[in-house]
Amino acid sequence: MSKEKIKISEALYDIMPPEYQDMVEDATYGNQDRGWKDIGESKELIEQHSLCAGCPESIAFRYILASLPAPEDTVFVGSTGCTSLVFPHVAVHNIHSLFGNQNAVASGLKRALKIRFPDVEKDVVVLAGDGATVDIGLDYTMQSWFRGEKFTTICFDNELYANTGGQESGLMQKGFVAKMAPVGKLFDKVRLPEIARESGCHYVACMTVSKPNRVEKVLKNAILVAREFGPTYIQLYTPCILEIGKQSMEGLDEMKDSEAIGGRFVFKEYMTDEVKEFLKQKDAEEKDRKKAAKLAAKAAATA
Repeated sequence: MSKEKIKISEALYDIMPPEYQDMVEDATYGNQDRGWKDIGESKELIEQHSLCAGCPESIAFRYILASLPAPEDTVFVGSTGCTSLVFPHVAVHNIHSLFGNQNAVASGLKRALKIRFPDVEKDVVVLAGDGATVDIGLDYTMQSWFRGEKFTTICFDNELYANTGGQESGLMQKGFVAKMAPVGKLFDKVRLPEIARESGCHYVACMTVSKPNRVEKVLKNAILVAREFGPTYIQLYTPCILEIGKQSMEGLDEMKDSEAIGGRFVFKEYMTDEVKEFLKQKDAEEKDRKKAAKLAAKAAATA
């Protein structure tokens, strides 16, 4: 990684907005060990947003941005929903697609980037809510998996349509009564992680965003696997605290309760045997790199 993509010309530096100067000076771009611990110190990791106070999606966005292996070579594809309110604040290239067709857009984008930049690995990441991923966009989602497209799909699972009043979605839990679903959900939550696995995804994870180190690890795994093997899928529980009747500070507790033993979002991870060996090798390489860097720093300190 490098900061070349956001570098400011010396001749223009003094007239650039202070916010942009700060972002360039403090950006985690170029830091091979960037991660969730950089949140709060780096401006490009969503310093502020337009979501509701305490929204778990804002937490998820920050963890995802901080965990991208190569942010300057990453393009997000989003869809209409609460997520589209955050993308204007994101310091990563992004495209706003029509509601539900984000995986179709990402398919063409990934192929075009491969042709345009044959010597550079360009990561494409789809990020959309449960309505766009599972209901309106399910066909586009599954067809991209059937074709083996090499990008990662992330679903922010609110378990309802959060930004249009609380309608029922396919991922809503059975029996739940929402503002605009007064009779309650009549069928079980669609098992999209299982569908993803059966549709050709090489890596699948289902979880909440209450544990940042786990989110970081899963996201990096998914993107690295997508580069080498094909489609990967991550389903993150990001409850809409307004629609489920919680206070702004209760989102984290809601996620922790949902991932407890027997909960709806107990951490699940699936990978093919090939991927398992691939990630094992990547982990070993990363340990060796960090060990060598530590020894080098120690040697420099004693020189």
